[in-house]
Amino acid sequence: MSQTVQEKNKSLVLEAFNTLFNKRDYAAAERYWARNYIQHSSHIPPGRNGLFDLIKTTPPSMRYENQTVLAEGDLVMLHGRYSGLGQGVPSWIVVDVVRMEAGLLAEHWDVIQDEATREQSRSGNPMFGKTFPA
Repeated sequence: MSQTVQEKNKSLVLEAFNTLFNKRDYAAAERYWARNYIQHSSHIPPGRNGLFDLIKTTPPSMRYENQTVLAEGDLVMLHGRYSGLGQGVPSWIVVDVVRMEAGLLAEHWDVIQDEATREQSRSGNPMFGKTFPA
């Protein structure tokens, strides 16, 4: 059975994030990010190399864990968690939005907040876990 473009894009973006953030395979990651990649995050230097160079400076313990992935048209949205950011640094809960072009990650936006633990949450529910459909 044939996958839709949106299903292919979701799989590709998940593979790209795993390759860069978890495996730290920069040569392989180049196959996923467009040469003229546009980064709209204020904390990440411009372009593909800016992103890769930033990841090279993060602790080897850093990991990306995806909770939800949605796609519409050429946009893919990930809801995930970045953990292992360093001693005393809380995990981040992030929504990453990626625009795809010709099968490559071409543009990126994000929304980031520190993870609230069950104890910190006024509702008693953690921010990340099995509270959203997979």
